[in-house]
Amino acid sequence: MTETPFDAETEFDRQLDRLVQLGYPALAGLPETAFRDLVAPLRVRAVEGTAGLPAPTDARVPFLLVITRDLIGVVERLELTTLASKRKPGFLDRNYAEADLPRFDPIKELEVPTGPAYLLFDVDRGEEFRNLPPVTAVEGMTAQGRLPLSIDEGLAFVTLHPAALASNRCFSLVGSRCGDKRVPALWISQGAPKLGWCWYGNPHTWLGSASARPERVGLE
Repeated sequence: MTETPFDAETEFDRQLDRLVQLGYPALAGLPETAFRDLVAPLRVRAVEGTAGLPAPTDARVPFLLVITRDLIGVVERLELTTLASKRKPGFLDRNYAEADLPRFDPIKELEVPTGPAYLLFDVDRGEEFRNLPPVTAVEGMTAQGRLPLSIDEGLAFVTLHPAALASNRCFSLVGSRCGDKRVPALWISQGAPKLGWCWYGNPHTWLGSASARPERVGLE
């Protein structure tokens, strides 16, 4: 049987439609048309940036349309995530102190584009780094010419591809740090996605470290 070629335009439209269906325009304070127009310039860049990449799987996807906290807050987007075929909304770990979450900024190596949205390419949930501390995982992905995901990017991954987060297939988001040894991570708790944190030097058998290609393409 011949495999259907990956169509980046169709996938971009699917991702955008999902964000609209979840209520992103209202959360951003925009009419649906304005929200669609805002990210529309990224459509052609999605096609250009995915040339030669395979179709999405649960573990790896060609690109993500990332909405940033400049447009919609982390908790608001987290609460719109679910596991595949489930309905319970994602939630924030109680160990995040009040006003703590905004301190987790993308590390400078990511060179995250400014603005409300951008594209991230060749995204992998990092199963090969399971049971390795994030510090070791970063060394491994760097050797491959890749970089870790931020919180915004991890939320986009689970929002647009809920099957990416599965039992024993959860992942750290080493691309967001706050100056100490904590590393954000997405895992499963009470049948829903949970945004928590672990330690930079601690391994977990059920937790990998997600990564992507270095380049991120913004609206400018």
